[in-house]
Amino acid sequence: MADIRASRSVNGIQITPMTTLKKGSAAPAIEGIDHNDQPFSLKALKGQKVVLYFYPKDDTPGCTKEACSLRDHHDALIAQGYTVVGVSPDSAAKHRKFIAKYHLPFTLLADTDHAIAEAYGVWGRKKFMGREYDGVFRTTFLINEKGKIERVIDQVNTDQAAEQILEG
Repeated sequence: MADIRASRSVNGIQITPMTTLKKGSAAPAIEGIDHNDQPFSLKALKGQKVVLYFYPKDDTPGCTKEACSLRDHHDALIAQGYTVVGVSPDSAAKHRKFIAKYHLPFTLLADTDHAIAEAYGVWGRKKFMGREYDGVFRTTFLINEKGKIERVIDQVNTDQAAEQILEG
């Protein structure tokens, strides 16, 4: 059987999507700490549609574009019933600064041990300019009210991240 996880280059970084989650899969139950150092559980959002987006690092060009796209279309996402939650390996303190700087109206989770990214299969080896390192594969999961994956976006357009979700 062929591997459908084709490797591609994004901004010079060689990546191979790793997640095995697909439409119909149960969304992994995750717990973590949000940007306010408060406990977060995906179970608490059961009955709501969730945009769970994974991104590499606060305050970098692509990640900022993605977050601002979601911010700028937040009302439209809410109108479609979505709660937006971002996840990166940054600390809660870094998330607070990122939120304040760009006026982000949604929760960011501090995944400093990358356990959440690993649960969703979006943590792994990346290659940039000949250097290999572990990191987050930019991926968005749309989760329905029953806790099932409705859609996986593994080729996120950072400039139009919200539009990719809304146009689905």
